[in-house]
Amino acid sequence: MRSNIIDQLQYYSFESFPSEQVIHGIFTRKGGVSPAPWNTLNIGGNNGDPRENVIENRKRMFEALELRVETIFDVWQVHSAEVVCTDIPRPLDAPHFKADAILTNKPGVTLLMRFGDCVPILLYDPPHHVIGLVHAGWLGTVRKTLAATIQTMKMKYSTIPEDIIAGIGPSIGPDHYEVGEDVIKHGKLAFETRSEELFFKNSSSQIHFDLWAANKLILEQSGVKNIQVAQICTACHFDEWFSHRAEKAKTGRFGVLIALR
Repeated sequence: MRSNIIDQLQYYSFESFPSEQVIHGIFTRKGGVSPAPWNTLNIGGNNGDPRENVIENRKRMFEALELRVETIFDVWQVHSAEVVCTDIPRPLDAPHFKADAILTNKPGVTLLMRFGDCVPILLYDPPHHVIGLVHAGWLGTVRKTLAATIQTMKMKYSTIPEDIIAGIGPSIGPDHYEVGEDVIKHGKLAFETRSEELFFKNSSSQIHFDLWAANKLILEQSGVKNIQVAQICTACHFDEWFSHRAEKAKTGRFGVLIALR
């Protein structure tokens, strides 16, 4: 991934996404106005950080990518497999849809999601000029939100999966993602014989779940071939990223933006 710094804000971008067609940024926690424990570029609105800080941080992100805040389309993320397609921005005073994947084929709409260990997946279909943004924690992964998103792209926009460019962004890595029996059970049901590739024991016989590999597998099973994985662990680097698990829930959320030119 490429690291970019603008006015003290640091964000990452995928080299595989053509910059002449797509604007995108996966923002670190640096360059905002929020105090500890949300320091500093927090855009999570439900964790105690005053609203005016969140609004200012969001504004700075949009300005860094030369986008207008009024182009925003975001959702209330609920660990579902719901996919929302939009042709227009969300008015800033309008309620949010509850969903964990958003799609558009309209320039002038900026998709935004918030993360703090869950996996961000960015999608671009060049022939049909469609972008997507997906939020996948363990529930979204075993519910295969990503597969539902690609299916929606096929039905709504006539996308051919082989044309999709996909980027799996920074999130909690397998070495830090210890899980319990409930997650293991759902994972085995979702991935069947392939689940053996996704769960492993550490030296203390604790089970870990590889969310990167699981979502890459979902992409591959959906027919996507062009996949870039950031392989950046938020729990390893919570000086740079918000990590719900590493910071014991006392933290913020980092933002991911994607828009069409």
